[in-house]
Amino acid sequence: ANPSPPPSNPRRSGVVTFAMASQDELKKQVGYKSVDDHVRSGMVVGLGTGSTAYFAVERLGMLLKSGELKDIVAIPTSERTREQAESLGIPLCTLNEKSVLDVAIDGADEVDPALALVKGGGGALLREKMVEVMAKKFVVIVDESKLCKGLGPGFPLPVEITPFCHMHTLRTIAALPALAGCDAVLRMGSSSTNKPDGDSVAITDNNNYIVDLFFKEPIKDVNAAAQQLKNTVGVVDHGLFVGMSYQVIVAGKDGIRVAGTEGEPAWW
Repeated sequence: ANPSPPPSNPRRSGVVTFAMASQDELKKQVGYKSVDDHVRSGMVVGLGTGSTAYFAVERLGMLLKSGELKDIVAIPTSERTREQAESLGIPLCTLNEKSVLDVAIDGADEVDPALALVKGGGGALLREKMVEVMAKKFVVIVDESKLCKGLGPGFPLPVEITPFCHMHTLRTIAALPALAGCDAVLRMGSSSTNKPDGDSVAITDNNNYIVDLFFKEPIKDVNAAAQQLKNTVGVVDHGLFVGMSYQVIVAGKDGIRVAGTEGEPAWW
């Protein structure tokens, strides 16, 4: 289906709802809203990676082209986001040039009621975390299918590891007390999906490997899991983003709702 045209004054329109909005239309709604609500001229903006963040990048490009936004510098979190931003004429830099961002916008694979996230299904978790942890506001954009009571069972937790002795690191991760009961699987094929789609080990933008941790039960202590993973030698970083979310913009069948700062408490 063709995406619907934006309302006549898209910067200041209220909630846009579709009677039977497709998942892509929901992603577009939150992607556009995140830029309209949080990006102003003169800002340094972190650009996320994935099918929802794609629409935020698209929106930023539109508003720069129309002149509604000026003097923006953006920091991409992956090679494919960099390519999309360049194609839209968005000025880019890296953390080497700008260590502090006004806002970062990205999707998530799961969001719990504490607004802790699982990210990294698309394989960009290290660059995403490096950029987003430096943002004054980290705005998360999801459709309601990503909301969960507890992180773990709904989406495998990605962990980026060094290729050196990777099976050793995989076993070490699987044995961590806070991750008890997980099944650790080396990502194969393309790094941008956790579905095995090739015979060779998946390689990230940083030339590392990814281990996906599958859980049958919710992770009991997300903070302990994050700490134990980060303290494991051989782990570069992991897909638990804890205590980072400023706001989560959620698109659902009944419209858009906002959780967190300037929003409502988590309702799920």
